[in-house]
Amino acid sequence: MRLSPVILTVVIASLAYTTPPEMAFSRLLPAAPALAAAMWPVLPTVLLGTVCLFLMIGLSLVFPDLGTWWTAAGIIAVTVAAAYGSHVRLQRERTLFQVRLVADAAQQVVLSPLPRRIGNVEIESLYLAAAAEARIGGDFYEVVDTPYGVRLLIGDVRGKGLPAVGAAAAIVNAFREAAYGEADMVNVARRLDASSTRYNAAFPPEGPMERFATALLVEIPHEGRRIYVLNCGHPPPLLLNRRKLRFLESPTPSPLLSLAELIGDQYNVDTFDFTPGDLLLLYTDGIAEARARDGEFFPLAAWMGRQPPTPPRELLTALHRDLLRYSRGRLDDDIAALAVRLRET
Repeated sequence: MRLSPVILTVVIASLAYTTPPEMAFSRLLPAAPALAAAMWPVLPTVLLGTVCLFLMIGLSLVFPDLGTWWTAAGIIAVTVAAAYGSHVRLQRERTLFQVRLVADAAQQVVLSPLPRRIGNVEIESLYLAAAAEARIGGDFYEVVDTPYGVRLLIGDVRGKGLPAVGAAAAIVNAFREAAYGEADMVNVARRLDASSTRYNAAFPPEGPMERFATALLVEIPHEGRRIYVLNCGHPPPLLLNRRKLRFLESPTPSPLLSLAELIGDQYNVDTFDFTPGDLLLLYTDGIAEARARDGEFFPLAAWMGRQPPTPPRELLTALHRDLLRYSRGRLDDDIAALAVRLRET
C-alpha cells in the first residue's frame, strides 16, 4: 500500500510510452501525487510530483503532440494541493494520536489492570468500547481484595464514549475507597451513589436526560462457599454450576446510582451459594443487547449454558470471539464483563 503511488506512476508512464499518443495516458500522471497525499509525508509527495513532471517532459520529447504544457500545469497544481493535503492529514493524525494517549491514560485510571487471582478466586476481565477511537466508554468494573473478602464492581453509566468516562471514574474511585473502609455492602453502595450524585451536580449532563448508572456489587468471603450480591438495577449475573445455569436475580432490586434521592435508598443484599468450580459471569447490557444483522439479541444464557468447565480467561476469550462474530463486528454499546471462578482447595 505504501508503494502504490510509485506503482501507479510506473504503470501510467509505461502505458503512455507503449500506446499510441492519441490515447494520452500521460494525462493521468497527476493522479500519482494525489494518491501519495493520502499516505505519504509532504516531502516525498512533492518529490513524486517532481518525478511525474520530468516524466511528462521526457514523454513530450518522444511524442511532441501530447499537450505537454497543459498536463505539466495539472501535475504542478495537483502536487501543490497534494502537499497541502498531506500536511493537514499529518496534523490530524498527530492530534488523534494525542487523543488516544489521553484515552489510554484514562483507561488505566478507570479500568486499571486486575489481578488474575486473589487467594483461591480466579478473575478475568473483558472491555470493548463502542466508540473504538475513544478506547473507553461508560462501562466500568473493579476488583479489590479487602478484609471482608474479594469485592467486585461492574456497572454502566448512561451514555457511551468519552462523555461518560468522568462519571464512571467517580464511581470506580469511590468504590476503591469504600470497599476497604465499609464492612457492610449497603454502605458501600450508598457511598457510590453519593459520589455519582456529587459528580453529576458538578458536571451536569448535556441535554434534558439525567445521568445515572446501574451497578452490581459482589462480595466473595475469603472462606468461599457463598457470595453476597447487591444489584442497583444492573443485569443479574450468571452462575454456571456443573452445567447448570442460573440467573442470580434479586427479588428486590436496589435503586440505580444517582437516583436514591428520588426513589429511596433501600438497598438489599442477597446471598447465593458459590462452591469450588462454579463460574460466575458479571456483564453489562451491551453483551445481552448485541444484535445480529436480523435484529436478534445475542443469546447470552444459551451461549453460557453450552460452555464447558473452563478458566475465566478462556471463557471471556470465547465470548469476545462469538460476540464479534454474531454482531459482524458492529457493536452498538460498550461491553464489559468479569468472569470469576472459585478454585478447588
